[in-house]
Amino acid sequence: MSDTLGHQAGGESSAGIVATFVAGHSVALTEAVVQRALREAGLGDRTLDWLAPDIAADVFLDAQDPDVARARLQAALAGEAIDIVVQPAEGRRKRLLVADMDSTMIEQECIDELAGLIGIRDRISAITERAMAGELNFQAALKERVALLAGVTLDQIATIVARITITPGARVLVQTMRAHGAHTALVTGGFTQFTAPVAARIGFDETFANRLEIVGRALTGVVVEPVQGREGKRAALVGLRERLGLAPVATLAIGDGANDLDMLREAGLGVAYHAKPKVADVAAARIDHADLTALLYAQGYRKNDFRE
Repeated sequence: MSDTLGHQAGGESSAGIVATFVAGHSVALTEAVVQRALREAGLGDRTLDWLAPDIAADVFLDAQDPDVARARLQAALAGEAIDIVVQPAEGRRKRLLVADMDSTMIEQECIDELAGLIGIRDRISAITERAMAGELNFQAALKERVALLAGVTLDQIATIVARITITPGARVLVQTMRAHGAHTALVTGGFTQFTAPVAARIGFDETFANRLEIVGRALTGVVVEPVQGREGKRAALVGLRERLGLAPVATLAIGDGANDLDMLREAGLGVAYHAKPKVADVAAARIDHADLTALLYAQGYRKNDFRE
């Protein structure tokens, strides 16, 4: 698999940068909207390479600072349900995907769902929200919440697992990248009771997660050390990258919370997915409107490359 996708994604040279426009579900992407955004960003009219009609298109640009081009295009697209990813054209197709689980690969926060079983969802959800927004230390907040779950049984956990919903595009993202030679890992501050079935449904190669202490088929309220938080996620990415012998540019990470920030910064492309403002504002890329297949378009995959 080549790291250079210029010729694979529309016949353009790999020199310079590529801007990928992806429409949210409520709108269609049109050439008129893209050309307007390009002109307002001072980039002039350009040829579009359609990755999926009405959904996603690439525009290849001359060598320049991708951060500046992204900021200008995001400003030009303000008010439009369209995502924009701007990055160097060379190396855009990744060989390692590291993904957060809760509110990223699945639509729930599992610890909040567990809290709902014993009538304290509001109390725990408030702590979760503050931790994901970066207002609380993740490890301390995790231990505090887990302590409140003492007594929840494995049978009760199984009822939560059964109603977990996979985020739209998650399985297609993982299956398509794996089909093209990438390694995929679910890296979460959540728990093994959830990661194993979720990884199996989506198709991840491996998982990294926290373990809950269990005695007599019930939670004791203790997280088994070491607790995987912000640094643990970054360490998982670095360890996988080194084990696979990959350059940093060959890695892709995605997440939504403050405990994902170090992982996103470490990746060749770090993507904030429908994320908290603190995360979305600093990530190299953000997806606010589209589903997870946007990460495939950002790598130059076409709709007919997708695998289920």
